[in-house]
Amino acid sequence: MKKLMFIALFVCSSAGLMAQEADFGIKGGFNYGATGDLKMENASNDLGDIIEGKEKSGYHIGLFSRFEIVGIFLQPELMFTRLNTEYETFNYKIDKIDAPILLGVNVLGPLNIKAGPSFQYIINNELEDTSLKIGDVEKDITVGYQLGAGLNLGRLGFDVRYEGAFTENTAFSEEASDNFSIDSRPSQWILSLSYAF
Repeated sequence: MKKLMFIALFVCSSAGLMAQEADFGIKGGFNYGATGDLKMENASNDLGDIIEGKEKSGYHIGLFSRFEIVGIFLQPELMFTRLNTEYETFNYKIDKIDAPILLGVNVLGPLNIKAGPSFQYIINNELEDTSLKIGDVEKDITVGYQLGAGLNLGRLGFDVRYEGAFTENTAFSEEASDNFSIDSRPSQWILSLSYAF
């Protein structure tokens, strides 16, 4: 977590020194997506059922900064995100801190496009509506990507993005007798509203 905060602080301070225009603000909104497959192992032969996760809605809220130089901008963010997935008879919930660092360009009036890496730190994952228990994910910090488009109207901003993952990250059953695993990588659409101070 300290490494994540250091990276975000370094990027923000470096960009702030060079920027012609800098904005800071708050943002939040809804996300719609799912994690990967649930694999129920068969103890006798390692084969089992694979259940695809179904998309559900979640939410995100946090802070952003934006440093612009001649139509090109750097936009680091720090967000709390709730991601939900449905697996037939129960739900899988992940709470994470996201730190995307996006490079963007203004393409036409208030319209912009942006993309970049997104660092995530998973702070909680749990199953709901079932007696099954899940352990921690393999890696607390993983790297993914976000890409999308935005519209800035004065202090208000609207964003539509897609988020995917570069790094595999599996969560295994807490009890050995349950013998299942979940691919916890996110695959989701993100719709945000932002306000710059």
